[in-house]
Amino acid sequence: MTAVSTVHCLPVELDQVSEIKGRISVLTDKEGRLDLGARRVNKLSKGAITRVIESDQFAKAKLGDVISLAFPFGMAAEAVDIVICDRKGGADQMRKAGVALAKARGKSAITILGMSQKGMADFVQGLLLRSYAFDERRTAPIEAFGDVTVMHSQSDSLAAQIDVVSAISDGVFFTRDLTNEPANILTTTEFANRLSALTDLGLEVQVIDEAELEKLGMRTLLAVGQGSDSPSKVVIMHWNGGTPGEAPLALVGKGVVFDTGGISIKPSAGMEDMTMDMGGAAVVAGTMMTLAKRKAKANVVGVVGLVENMPSGNAMRPGDVITTMKGDTVEIISTDAEGRMVLCDAMWFTQERYKPAAMIDLATLTGAVIIALGHENAGVYSNDDRLCNGLLASAQKENEGMWRMPLGQSYDNLLKSRVADMKNLGGRTAGSVTAAQFLKRFVKDETPWAHIDIAGVAQTTSETEHAPSGSTGWGVMTLNTLVQDMFEAK
Repeated sequence: MTAVSTVHCLPVELDQVSEIKGRISVLTDKEGRLDLGARRVNKLSKGAITRVIESDQFAKAKLGDVISLAFPFGMAAEAVDIVICDRKGGADQMRKAGVALAKARGKSAITILGMSQKGMADFVQGLLLRSYAFDERRTAPIEAFGDVTVMHSQSDSLAAQIDVVSAISDGVFFTRDLTNEPANILTTTEFANRLSALTDLGLEVQVIDEAELEKLGMRTLLAVGQGSDSPSKVVIMHWNGGTPGEAPLALVGKGVVFDTGGISIKPSAGMEDMTMDMGGAAVVAGTMMTLAKRKAKANVVGVVGLVENMPSGNAMRPGDVITTMKGDTVEIISTDAEGRMVLCDAMWFTQERYKPAAMIDLATLTGAVIIALGHENAGVYSNDDRLCNGLLASAQKENEGMWRMPLGQSYDNLLKSRVADMKNLGGRTAGSVTAAQFLKRFVKDETPWAHIDIAGVAQTTSETEHAPSGSTGWGVMTLNTLVQDMFEAK
């Protein structure tokens, strides 16, 4: 990973502006108002910023645009970036402006003359989120991102805010890194090892191996992985920052490190993208990292099922009947409907052991949700309006698309089996909904629950607002905000 992970906050030192190297960023609005730092740069550059503001280019520019002046006269900087901000637009608009600056500055070091600008932490978060590139598997030397320095009139209080947005960004980056990794590197064992390393942040981490999973009765999860040489595992991550003994929020993630489809094998075209089928587990891991780094005042447990779905002489077959940890039996119609088999045992285990205050599962579960919602929204299904509305509000606040989808008995009827309690596939009709209905059968009546199908938003072939092409890290910001707003001690 190459990404900006630290930001330096310094008091305003205008007498040093002429000596700053790299790039300098100044913020203005559509009216062209300049604060003290911008006026200093304008003076040093013999009125260059004023000339920009009076130009047709500035008149035609939109909020969030960046106008760059290369090698300004009278300064050591390689460029001055004039960022047009909406002073009244709130967090999302400031974050978008930071993203625009990240694109303009490339990988150069940058000094932001923030002065008293409101929303500076949001601006920096946008800059951080877009300053990311997954270069771990390249052999050629890769240029690292330069440092970010913010000169601000309230540098101490801003530094505390930057610590929080850095914790969020680091969690997003961790999710992106995990999802971008190839499956020969990120095996189930390597995945578990990386999660175990989170103990350094204060998380309690437990890894359950196959022998113990068998004793627990997690046979559907084990069935998915039995065709692979990579051992199946469940990893539990605890953050105990809330009231001792208070029931935790549970986050459950699908972690299929590679999905061939098993015996019901997928077409070869595009199968290389199935390295991202552990995206739900990655979002849970990134969220747990963020909560630990910002020391959230909440009790949260993250549970991820790590498997690899491969065809072999020992693989699960269509027509098999498998008994879940709950005790229900499942007829296998397609071994490519494997994510729900991992989640149903992980969800039941989580409820039995932790009796959570609420449970949210995340998974790259169905292609059907992409047909329904494209790459703009994750689909959310829930048995609890309060929890679901909290998720939708959090997603809107973080500008991560989410749309509520239906549940109902008519969809559940599509899972009826001739030989078992249920089928693992309801057919082509409403495929994302019947997958959610399958999972709902493993939710206890007293458990507020939401299922988020992130198949369309976890990874994209083109850049998104906050990320370059590849893994987006979608969901970490939404879940962090949900914890903050609904589950954190006030």
